[in-house]
Amino acid sequence: MRIHHLYEDADGISHFRDIEVEWVEEKPFRKLSARLPTTGIIFRQTSGDYDLDWHPAPRRQYIINLDAGVDITASDGERRIIGAGEVILVEDVSGKGHLSKAVGGKMRHSIFVPIE
Repeated sequence: MRIHHLYEDADGISHFRDIEVEWVEEKPFRKLSARLPTTGIIFRQTSGDYDLDWHPAPRRQYIINLDAGVDITASDGERRIIGAGEVILVEDVSGKGHLSKAVGGKMRHSIFVPIE
């Protein structure tokens, strides 16, 4: 399972990389990762005309898109569309940050899972 990871380097420039979930338990029909520490859950609804200028993430968090995607551009110029059902770990909490906007004019429901 792939997780998109948006992080910042020592110069405050954000970059993407992929993280593969590490499985610690395998049984017939399922695999489980280790339990990860979190501090809550936030439900979010974002309008279909969402288009946010450069900003850092408000906190380190996983974002799980439920029914629509988001178009994110890292400050190094790489652009990814994180689709419905995909997960991104955002950790660019200072520096220039990233751009984010709605995809296809669709309202998006997502879950934020803070990790601090």
